[in-house]
Amino acid sequence: MSGPDPVDVHVGSRVRLRRTVLGMSQERLADQLGITFQQVQKYENGSNRIGASRLYMIATILNVSVEYFYEGYKSDALEVNEEVSEFDRQLNKRESIDLIRAYYSIADDKVRKKVLDLVKSMAKTAA
Repeated sequence: MSGPDPVDVHVGSRVRLRRTVLGMSQERLADQLGITFQQVQKYENGSNRIGASRLYMIATILNVSVEYFYEGYKSDALEVNEEVSEFDRQLNKRESIDLIRAYYSIADDKVRKKVLDLVKSMAKTAA
């Protein structure tokens, strides 16, 4: 196998996504982990594997379960992996992250639900 393992790439992209959604820099995450930001970069691009204890620490810092990092990964179906990879690419775009932040900054659950319904109806119209 050449290049990073697809599982490591997937987990790393989920670390990057969650860190970015929280507005946390690589430097801040690295400081909290007691490592360099370059190590965080290597984790996020999948070139370095994240050990179990380190992944647990990252999950704690980013306030998610360890399972979060594996969500959407399907090793038995290449087509699904490609779809998930495309979804991850879309989700990692700055506008997607800005939209998620803005959405969750709406304090009223009912208003947030109405915004979601509006976006869904607009997506159906555009399709």
